[in-house]
Amino acid sequence: MTRPRVPLFSVEEENRAVAPEIEAAVRRVLASGKFILGSEGAALERELSGFTGARHGLGVASGTDALVLALKALGVGPDDEVVTTPFTFGATAGAIALCGAVPAFADIDPATFNLAPEAVRRRIGRRTKAILAVHLFGQPCDMDALLAIGRDAGVPVLEDAAQAIGARHRGRGAGSIGEAGCFSFYPTKNLGGIGDGGFLTTNDDALYARMKLLREHGSPRRYHYALVGTNSRLDEIQAAALRVKLKRLPAWTEKRRGHARAYSAALSGWEGLVPPAVPEGLEPVWHLYVVRVRDNRAVAAALDERGIGAGIYYPEPLHLQPAYGRLGHREGDFPEAERACREALSIPVHPFLDDSGRERVISALREILGANPPLARP
Repeated sequence: MTRPRVPLFSVEEENRAVAPEIEAAVRRVLASGKFILGSEGAALERELSGFTGARHGLGVASGTDALVLALKALGVGPDDEVVTTPFTFGATAGAIALCGAVPAFADIDPATFNLAPEAVRRRIGRRTKAILAVHLFGQPCDMDALLAIGRDAGVPVLEDAAQAIGARHRGRGAGSIGEAGCFSFYPTKNLGGIGDGGFLTTNDDALYARMKLLREHGSPRRYHYALVGTNSRLDEIQAAALRVKLKRLPAWTEKRRGHARAYSAALSGWEGLVPPAVPEGLEPVWHLYVVRVRDNRAVAAALDERGIGAGIYYPEPLHLQPAYGRLGHREGDFPEAERACREALSIPVHPFLDDSGRERVISALREILGANPPLARP
């Protein structure tokens, strides 16, 4: 008898678990006749800003829009540079480019996959307008170091917290530390919607007012336009569904953390595999549990043959992508990001993974990697 697959994500199970509540929430929205900028969105903004520890929250149409709106609200535009990582999802650098600015890539810390502060410091120049830090895989960057660099350079630090909702850095919530935080509600995220959606957080009253204006055509009142804005509003059905899931998020996060602890205990000390490192004072939310292996593509294929979902995030660094060819980067420019693309492998850590599924993953990795030579530690 074929055993059921151990999936990398759990969107179907998650939605089944809350289906009656979401159906009731959707019916409530339909009965209200208010589908945009209504009471559900306002309630989510209050609840989620409180959850992150930020003063203000703002629902928008996608995580990408959150990045673009935050950058534009800070005045990022043509001829500016924004320092960020080449080891991330394309929206991070894409949002910078959509503002007419240039992504100025800096290499990563091999232990955490996040921006290396000293690499950021070296990348700061006269055209630098901001630093865009990505809390990759649900683990916060070294925000103390990045904020210090930003202060020295006189530029703000933004948080791409798309994968890090609920994560904490020395007691502070991701998205409440820099000038603004940007979140995604893509369905596979820790707080996933039933479609696209995004969120902005900030403690700055003036920045909040500007982002709010930009998300709705730059219009403070009907048919009057103070700024050139866009249409980026989180709809009421999404907001209602997300409010249901937000109540479950702390418990789901603890499930992820339990799996991560078990993996780290079981996988530590193996030759051929390096589990993720967690610096002191950081509390990841494990959007992804990412190990290092010698050949991530081969190991992912071998896991797939055994009925186990695995992912490669990300197979090619942004500085070598055709979209950024005009920047003139070559292989070897950011060696740690390039190495991560060859070695980083995501294994299941979602809250609907059971203990037996987790043990299948561990056993499969032991079998696959048993004959591999040792992997150099970062």
